[in-house]
Amino acid sequence: MGSPTPPPRILQVDADAFYVQVARLVDPQGAGQAELLLVGGSPEGRGVVTSAAYAARKFGVRSGMPTARALRLCPQATVVGVSRRACSEKSRAIVGVLEQFTPVVEPASIDEMYLDLSGTEGLYGHEALETTARRIRRTVLAETEIQVSIGAGTNRLVAKLAAGRAKPHRTPEADGVVAVPPGQEAAFLATFDLGDIPGVGPRFQERLERYGLKTVRDTLPHERPELEEWFGWRAGSWLYHRIRGMDSTPILPRSQAKSLSRDETFAEDLDDDDALRRELLRLSDRAAHDLRRHGYVARTITVRIRDRDFRDRRASRTLPRGVSTERVIFDEAARLMARLRSARPIPARLLSVSLSQITGADTEEQLGLFDEASDALETERDRRLAEAVDAVRRKFGSNAVERGG
Repeated sequence: MGSPTPPPRILQVDADAFYVQVARLVDPQGAGQAELLLVGGSPEGRGVVTSAAYAARKFGVRSGMPTARALRLCPQATVVGVSRRACSEKSRAIVGVLEQFTPVVEPASIDEMYLDLSGTEGLYGHEALETTARRIRRTVLAETEIQVSIGAGTNRLVAKLAAGRAKPHRTPEADGVVAVPPGQEAAFLATFDLGDIPGVGPRFQERLERYGLKTVRDTLPHERPELEEWFGWRAGSWLYHRIRGMDSTPILPRSQAKSLSRDETFAEDLDDDDALRRELLRLSDRAAHDLRRHGYVARTITVRIRDRDFRDRRASRTLPRGVSTERVIFDEAARLMARLRSARPIPARLLSVSLSQITGADTEEQLGLFDEASDALETERDRRLAEAVDAVRRKFGSNAVERGG
Protein backbone atom coordinates (compact mmCIF):
# COMPACT_ATOMS: atom_id res chain seq x y z
CA MET A 1 0.00 0.00 0.00
CA GLY A 2 1.20 3.51 -0.81
CA SER A 3 1.65 6.11 1.88
CA PRO A 4 -1.38 8.39 2.46
CA THR A 5 -1.50 11.67 0.59
CA PRO A 6 -0.44 14.54 2.88
CA PRO A 7 -3.15 17.15 3.55
CA PRO A 8 -3.07 20.41 1.57
CA ARG A 9 -0.84 23.18 2.92
CA ILE A 10 -2.47 26.54 2.23
CA LEU A 11 -1.41 29.98 3.45
CA GLN A 12 -3.08 33.35 3.24
CA VAL A 13 -0.80 36.37 3.49
CA ASP A 14 -2.57 39.59 4.51
CA ALA A 15 -0.66 42.88 4.69
CA ASP A 16 -1.53 44.71 7.91
CA ALA A 17 -3.13 48.12 7.18
CA PHE A 18 -1.36 47.96 3.80
CA TYR A 19 -2.15 51.48 2.55
CA VAL A 20 -1.06 52.95 5.88
CA GLN A 21 2.25 51.09 5.75
CA VAL A 22 2.89 52.22 2.18
CA ALA A 23 2.02 55.85 2.97
CA ARG A 24 4.48 55.83 5.86
CA LEU A 25 7.25 54.33 3.71
CA VAL A 26 6.65 56.88 0.93
CA ASP A 27 6.68 59.86 3.34
CA PRO A 28 8.62 58.87 6.46
CA GLN A 29 8.93 62.44 7.74
CA GLY A 30 5.22 63.22 7.31
CA ALA A 31 2.85 60.24 7.32
CA GLY A 32 5.61 58.18 8.90
CA GLN A 33 5.47 60.33 12.04
CA ALA A 34 1.67 60.34 12.39
CA GLU A 35 0.34 57.77 14.84
CA LEU A 36 -3.29 58.64 14.04
CA LEU A 37 -3.09 58.28 10.25
CA LEU A 38 -5.96 58.09 7.76
CA VAL A 39 -5.26 57.18 4.13
CA GLY A 40 -7.86 58.31 1.57
CA GLY A 41 -9.96 61.41 1.23
CA SER A 42 -8.63 64.87 2.01
CA PRO A 43 -7.79 66.91 5.14
CA GLU A 44 -10.89 69.01 4.39
CA GLY A 45 -13.06 65.93 4.94
CA ARG A 46 -13.92 65.05 1.35
CA GLY A 47 -13.84 61.46 0.10
CA VAL A 48 -13.68 58.23 2.08
CA VAL A 49 -11.15 56.38 4.24
CA THR A 50 -9.24 53.73 2.30
CA SER A 51 -7.35 52.54 5.38
CA ALA A 52 -6.76 53.71 8.95
CA ALA A 53 -3.87 53.16 11.32
CA TYR A 54 -4.71 50.78 14.15
CA ALA A 55 -4.41 53.61 16.68
CA ALA A 56 -7.10 55.56 14.77
CA ARG A 57 -9.36 52.51 14.59
CA LYS A 58 -9.67 52.60 18.38
CA PHE A 59 -11.74 55.78 17.89
CA GLY A 60 -14.22 53.87 15.70
CA VAL A 61 -12.72 54.81 12.32
CA ARG A 62 -13.18 52.14 9.63
CA SER A 63 -12.33 51.62 5.96
CA GLY A 64 -15.08 52.88 3.67
CA MET A 65 -16.19 55.53 6.17
CA PRO A 66 -16.60 59.13 4.91
CA THR A 67 -13.47 61.05 5.83
CA ALA A 68 -15.56 63.84 7.34
CA ARG A 69 -17.11 61.40 9.81
CA ALA A 70 -13.72 59.83 10.56
CA LEU A 71 -12.34 63.27 11.46
CA ARG A 72 -15.27 63.89 13.78
CA LEU A 73 -14.47 60.65 15.58
CA CYS A 74 -10.72 61.25 15.54
CA PRO A 75 -10.09 65.00 15.03
CA GLN A 76 -6.34 64.69 15.74
CA ALA A 77 -5.84 62.38 12.76
CA THR A 78 -3.58 63.19 9.83
CA VAL A 79 -5.13 62.56 6.40
CA VAL A 80 -3.00 61.70 3.37
CA GLY A 81 -3.70 60.46 -0.14
CA VAL A 82 -2.80 57.03 -1.47
CA SER A 83 -0.32 56.47 -4.31
CA ARG A 84 -1.61 53.76 -6.64
CA ARG A 85 1.85 53.37 -8.13
CA ALA A 86 3.58 52.89 -4.79
CA CYS A 87 0.92 50.41 -3.61
CA SER A 88 1.14 48.39 -6.82
CA GLU A 89 4.94 48.27 -6.60
CA LYS A 90 4.86 47.04 -3.00
CA SER A 91 2.18 44.47 -3.81
CA ARG A 92 4.27 43.05 -6.64
CA ALA A 93 7.33 43.02 -4.39
CA ILE A 94 5.46 40.94 -1.82
CA VAL A 95 4.33 38.49 -4.51
CA GLY A 96 7.91 38.25 -5.73
CA VAL A 97 9.07 37.22 -2.26
CA LEU A 98 6.28 34.67 -1.91
CA GLU A 99 7.20 33.10 -5.24
CA GLN A 100 10.61 32.29 -3.76
CA PHE A 101 8.79 29.76 -1.55
CA THR A 102 6.30 28.30 -4.06
CA PRO A 103 5.32 29.03 -7.68
CA VAL A 104 1.63 28.71 -6.75
CA VAL A 105 0.86 32.23 -5.55
CA GLU A 106 -2.57 33.75 -6.19
CA PRO A 107 -3.01 37.48 -5.52
CA ALA A 108 -6.59 37.82 -4.27
CA SER A 109 -6.28 41.60 -4.03
CA ILE A 110 -3.55 44.19 -3.81
CA ASP A 111 -2.88 43.29 -0.15
CA GLU A 112 -3.95 39.62 0.11
CA MET A 113 -2.29 36.58 -1.45
CA TYR A 114 -2.84 32.83 -1.22
CA LEU A 115 -0.04 30.25 -1.40
CA ASP A 116 -0.29 26.53 -2.03
CA LEU A 117 2.65 24.75 -0.40
CA SER A 118 1.19 21.28 -0.92
CA GLY A 119 3.88 18.76 -1.89
CA THR A 120 6.73 20.91 -0.53
CA GLU A 121 7.10 19.04 2.75
CA GLY A 122 10.46 17.53 1.77
CA LEU A 123 11.76 20.85 0.46
CA TYR A 124 11.28 22.36 3.93
CA GLY A 125 12.58 19.37 5.86
CA HIS A 126 9.09 18.24 6.88
CA GLU A 127 8.86 21.14 9.30
CA ALA A 128 5.49 22.31 10.60
CA LEU A 129 3.57 24.60 8.25
CA GLU A 130 3.51 27.21 11.02
CA THR A 131 7.31 27.25 11.06
CA THR A 132 7.46 27.83 7.29
CA ALA A 133 4.85 30.58 7.62
CA ARG A 134 6.96 32.39 10.20
CA ARG A 135 10.00 32.24 7.92
CA ILE A 136 7.93 33.67 5.06
CA ARG A 137 6.67 36.47 7.30
CA ARG A 138 10.21 37.43 8.33
CA THR A 139 11.43 37.35 4.73
CA VAL A 140 8.60 39.56 3.45
CA LEU A 141 9.36 42.16 6.13
CA ALA A 142 13.10 42.06 5.48
CA GLU A 143 12.80 42.41 1.68
CA THR A 144 9.77 44.71 1.32
CA GLU A 145 9.49 46.55 4.68
CA ILE A 146 5.84 45.46 4.82
CA GLN A 147 4.46 43.67 7.88
CA VAL A 148 2.07 40.81 7.06
CA SER A 149 -0.08 38.38 8.99
CA ILE A 150 -0.35 34.76 7.82
CA GLY A 151 -3.03 32.15 8.29
CA ALA A 152 -2.31 28.49 7.61
CA GLY A 153 -4.66 25.56 7.08
CA THR A 154 -5.86 22.90 4.68
CA ASN A 155 -7.96 25.25 2.50
CA ARG A 156 -8.33 28.90 1.61
CA LEU A 157 -11.36 29.54 3.86
CA VAL A 158 -9.57 28.34 6.97
CA ALA A 159 -6.36 30.14 5.97
CA LYS A 160 -8.20 33.44 5.47
CA LEU A 161 -9.98 33.28 8.83
CA ALA A 162 -6.73 32.26 10.51
CA ALA A 163 -4.93 35.25 8.97
CA GLY A 164 -7.56 37.54 10.48
CA ARG A 165 -6.93 36.00 13.90
CA ALA A 166 -3.17 36.35 13.41
CA LYS A 167 -3.19 40.16 13.23
CA PRO A 168 -1.36 41.50 16.30
CA HIS A 169 -3.86 44.33 16.87
CA ARG A 170 -6.80 41.91 17.15
CA THR A 171 -5.90 40.05 20.32
CA PRO A 172 -2.99 40.44 22.79
CA GLU A 173 -1.73 36.89 22.16
CA ALA A 174 -1.70 37.20 18.34
CA ASP A 175 1.84 37.31 16.95
CA GLY A 176 1.35 37.37 13.18
CA VAL A 177 0.83 33.66 12.41
CA VAL A 178 -2.06 31.32 13.22
CA ALA A 179 -2.04 27.72 11.93
CA VAL A 180 -5.03 25.38 12.08
CA PRO A 181 -3.90 21.72 12.19
CA PRO A 182 -5.50 19.21 9.79
CA GLY A 183 -8.68 17.79 11.30
CA GLN A 184 -9.34 20.88 13.44
CA GLU A 185 -11.15 22.91 10.77
CA ALA A 186 -14.67 22.44 12.18
CA ALA A 187 -13.57 23.21 15.74
CA PHE A 188 -11.83 26.37 14.50
CA LEU A 189 -14.88 27.55 12.54
CA ALA A 190 -17.08 27.01 15.61
CA THR A 191 -15.36 29.96 17.29
CA PHE A 192 -16.68 32.49 14.73
CA ASP A 193 -19.84 34.48 14.17
CA LEU A 194 -21.60 33.77 10.88
CA GLY A 195 -20.87 37.33 9.77
CA ASP A 196 -17.14 36.59 9.97
CA ILE A 197 -17.36 34.01 7.18
CA PRO A 198 -16.39 35.49 3.79
CA GLY A 199 -19.49 35.66 1.61
CA VAL A 200 -21.96 36.09 4.49
CA GLY A 201 -22.88 39.73 3.89
CA PRO A 202 -25.34 41.97 5.76
CA ARG A 203 -28.39 40.82 3.79
CA PHE A 204 -27.62 37.15 4.33
CA GLN A 205 -27.04 37.85 8.02
CA GLU A 206 -30.53 39.35 8.26
CA ARG A 207 -32.01 36.17 6.77
CA LEU A 208 -29.99 34.02 9.15
CA GLU A 209 -31.09 36.02 12.19
CA ARG A 210 -34.75 35.39 11.34
CA TYR A 211 -34.03 31.78 12.27
CA GLY A 212 -32.07 32.72 15.37
CA LEU A 213 -28.69 32.04 13.75
CA LYS A 214 -25.89 34.44 14.68
CA THR A 215 -22.90 32.19 15.33
CA VAL A 216 -21.48 29.09 13.72
CA ARG A 217 -22.31 27.17 16.91
CA ASP A 218 -25.96 28.24 16.52
CA THR A 219 -26.01 26.76 13.03
CA LEU A 220 -24.10 23.50 13.40
CA PRO A 221 -27.05 21.50 14.84
CA HIS A 222 -29.09 22.17 11.67
CA GLU A 223 -28.53 19.59 8.94
CA ARG A 224 -28.11 20.34 5.27
CA PRO A 225 -31.73 19.60 4.17
CA GLU A 226 -33.04 22.05 6.76
CA LEU A 227 -30.63 24.81 5.70
CA GLU A 228 -31.52 24.23 2.04
CA GLU A 229 -35.22 24.47 2.86
CA TRP A 230 -34.70 27.79 4.63
CA PHE A 231 -32.20 29.46 2.30
CA GLY A 232 -32.48 27.57 -0.99
CA TRP A 233 -30.41 24.74 -2.38
CA ARG A 234 -27.34 26.76 -3.35
CA ALA A 235 -27.06 29.01 -0.27
CA GLY A 236 -28.05 26.25 2.17
CA SER A 237 -25.51 23.79 0.78
CA TRP A 238 -22.82 26.46 0.67
CA LEU A 239 -23.46 27.41 4.31
CA TYR A 240 -23.51 23.79 5.47
CA HIS A 241 -20.00 23.22 4.11
CA ARG A 242 -18.55 26.58 5.17
CA ILE A 243 -19.50 26.32 8.84
CA ARG A 244 -17.63 23.01 8.94
CA GLY A 245 -14.50 24.56 7.46
CA MET A 246 -14.89 22.87 4.08
CA ASP A 247 -13.69 24.67 0.94
CA SER A 248 -12.44 23.03 -2.27
CA THR A 249 -11.63 26.27 -4.14
CA PRO A 250 -8.16 25.82 -5.71
CA ILE A 251 -5.26 28.25 -5.46
CA LEU A 252 -4.39 29.43 -8.97
CA PRO A 253 -0.89 30.73 -9.78
CA ARG A 254 -0.44 34.33 -10.83
CA SER A 255 -0.66 35.15 -14.52
CA GLN A 256 -0.93 38.48 -16.28
CA ALA A 257 -4.46 38.73 -17.58
CA LYS A 258 -4.90 39.46 -21.28
CA SER A 259 -8.60 40.16 -20.90
CA LEU A 260 -11.32 40.06 -18.31
CA SER A 261 -15.03 39.60 -18.93
CA ARG A 262 -18.38 39.27 -17.22
CA ASP A 263 -21.39 37.81 -18.98
CA GLU A 264 -24.94 36.69 -18.26
CA THR A 265 -27.11 34.19 -20.13
CA PHE A 266 -30.75 35.04 -19.49
CA ALA A 267 -33.35 32.46 -18.47
CA GLU A 268 -35.72 34.24 -20.86
CA ASP A 269 -34.70 36.39 -23.82
CA LEU A 270 -34.64 40.11 -22.99
CA ASP A 271 -36.06 42.66 -25.39
CA ASP A 272 -36.52 45.62 -23.05
CA ASP A 273 -33.76 48.23 -23.38
CA ASP A 274 -34.11 49.37 -19.75
CA ALA A 275 -33.78 45.80 -18.49
CA LEU A 276 -30.72 45.27 -20.68
CA ARG A 277 -29.16 48.50 -19.35
CA ARG A 278 -29.66 47.26 -15.79
CA GLU A 279 -27.92 44.00 -16.64
CA LEU A 280 -25.15 45.90 -18.40
CA LEU A 281 -24.70 48.10 -15.31
CA ARG A 282 -24.35 45.05 -13.08
CA LEU A 283 -21.83 43.39 -15.42
CA SER A 284 -19.80 46.59 -15.80
CA ASP A 285 -19.73 47.00 -12.03
CA ARG A 286 -18.43 43.48 -11.50
CA ALA A 287 -15.84 43.72 -14.27
CA ALA A 288 -14.50 47.02 -12.91
CA HIS A 289 -14.27 45.57 -9.41
CA ASP A 290 -12.35 42.53 -10.69
CA LEU A 291 -10.00 44.81 -12.61
CA ARG A 292 -9.13 46.92 -9.56
CA ARG A 293 -8.85 43.88 -7.31
CA HIS A 294 -5.81 42.80 -9.33
CA GLY A 295 -4.36 46.31 -9.63
CA TYR A 296 -5.10 46.65 -13.37
CA VAL A 297 -6.55 49.20 -15.77
CA ALA A 298 -7.96 48.48 -19.25
CA ARG A 299 -8.11 50.51 -22.45
CA THR A 300 -10.46 48.46 -24.63
CA ILE A 301 -14.11 47.87 -23.74
CA THR A 302 -16.16 45.33 -25.71
CA VAL A 303 -19.87 44.56 -25.51
CA ARG A 304 -21.20 41.29 -26.95
CA ILE A 305 -24.83 40.43 -27.54
CA ARG A 306 -26.06 36.97 -28.48
CA ASP A 307 -29.42 37.38 -30.19
CA ARG A 308 -32.41 35.07 -29.96
CA ASP A 309 -31.24 33.29 -33.12
CA PHE A 310 -27.76 32.63 -31.55
CA ARG A 311 -26.03 35.25 -33.68
CA ASP A 312 -23.16 36.91 -31.77
CA ARG A 313 -22.47 40.60 -32.37
CA ARG A 314 -19.73 42.76 -30.86
CA ALA A 315 -18.82 46.42 -30.60
CA SER A 316 -15.58 47.78 -29.11
CA ARG A 317 -13.88 51.03 -28.30
CA THR A 318 -10.24 51.62 -27.32
CA LEU A 319 -9.77 54.59 -25.01
CA PRO A 320 -6.74 56.91 -24.99
CA ARG A 321 -5.99 55.94 -21.38
CA GLY A 322 -6.57 52.92 -19.18
CA VAL A 323 -9.60 53.05 -16.87
CA SER A 324 -10.88 51.01 -13.93
CA THR A 325 -13.98 52.71 -12.52
CA GLU A 326 -17.59 51.67 -12.94
CA ARG A 327 -18.95 54.94 -14.29
CA VAL A 328 -16.54 55.19 -17.21
CA ILE A 329 -16.76 51.52 -18.12
CA PHE A 330 -20.56 51.51 -17.97
CA ASP A 331 -20.91 54.78 -19.92
CA GLU A 332 -18.75 53.43 -22.74
CA ALA A 333 -20.42 50.01 -22.65
CA ALA A 334 -23.88 51.59 -22.78
CA ARG A 335 -22.99 53.51 -25.94
CA LEU A 336 -21.68 50.32 -27.54
CA MET A 337 -24.80 48.37 -26.60
CA ALA A 338 -27.05 51.13 -27.95
CA ARG A 339 -25.22 50.89 -31.28
CA LEU A 340 -25.72 47.13 -31.41
CA ARG A 341 -29.39 47.37 -30.42
CA SER A 342 -30.04 50.08 -32.97
CA ALA A 343 -28.62 47.93 -35.76
CA ARG A 344 -30.63 44.82 -34.82
CA PRO A 345 -33.29 45.35 -32.10
CA ILE A 346 -34.32 41.75 -31.44
CA PRO A 347 -34.46 39.84 -28.11
CA ALA A 348 -31.10 38.97 -26.54
CA ARG A 349 -30.09 35.62 -25.01
CA LEU A 350 -26.73 36.75 -23.61
CA LEU A 351 -24.97 39.98 -22.70
CA SER A 352 -21.26 40.37 -22.03
CA VAL A 353 -18.80 43.12 -21.06
CA SER A 354 -15.14 42.43 -21.80
CA LEU A 355 -12.08 44.52 -20.82
CA SER A 356 -8.78 44.11 -22.65
CA GLN A 357 -5.44 45.85 -23.32
CA ILE A 358 -4.87 45.39 -19.60
CA THR A 359 -1.83 46.85 -17.82
CA GLY A 360 -0.83 47.57 -14.23
CA ALA A 361 -2.39 50.71 -12.77
CA ASP A 362 1.03 52.09 -11.90
CA THR A 363 2.22 51.72 -15.50
CA GLU A 364 -0.74 53.71 -16.74
CA GLU A 365 -0.13 56.37 -14.11
CA GLN A 366 3.49 56.71 -15.22
CA LEU A 367 2.55 56.99 -18.90
CA GLY A 368 0.06 59.70 -17.99
CA LEU A 369 2.90 61.99 -16.87
CA PHE A 370 3.81 62.41 -20.54
CA ASP A 371 0.24 62.67 -21.82
CA GLU A 372 -1.21 65.70 -20.07
CA ALA A 373 -3.20 66.67 -23.18
CA SER A 374 -5.32 63.50 -23.15
CA ASP A 375 -8.90 63.76 -21.93
CA ALA A 376 -9.46 62.96 -18.27
CA LEU A 377 -11.89 60.08 -18.68
CA GLU A 378 -11.90 59.32 -14.96
CA THR A 379 -12.32 61.98 -12.32
CA GLU A 380 -10.98 62.01 -8.79
CA ARG A 381 -14.57 61.54 -7.63
CA ASP A 382 -14.81 58.35 -9.73
CA ARG A 383 -11.70 56.95 -8.11
CA ARG A 384 -12.74 57.88 -4.58
CA LEU A 385 -16.15 56.32 -5.06
CA ALA A 386 -14.54 53.15 -6.41
CA GLU A 387 -12.19 53.02 -3.41
CA ALA A 388 -15.18 53.35 -1.06
CA VAL A 389 -17.05 50.51 -2.77
CA ASP A 390 -13.95 48.30 -2.69
CA ALA A 391 -13.45 48.99 1.02
CA VAL A 392 -17.04 47.98 1.83
CA ARG A 393 -16.77 44.81 -0.26
CA ARG A 394 -13.51 43.82 1.38
CA LYS A 395 -15.20 44.06 4.76
CA PHE A 396 -18.67 42.66 4.00
CA GLY A 397 -18.26 40.55 0.85
CA SER A 398 -18.57 41.06 -2.90
CA ASN A 399 -22.37 41.35 -2.82
CA ALA A 400 -22.50 43.99 -0.09
CA VAL A 401 -22.81 46.94 -2.50
CA GLU A 402 -24.60 47.16 -5.84
CA ARG A 403 -24.81 50.21 -8.08
CA GLY A 404 -28.26 51.70 -8.54
CA GLY A 405 -29.67 52.24 -12.03
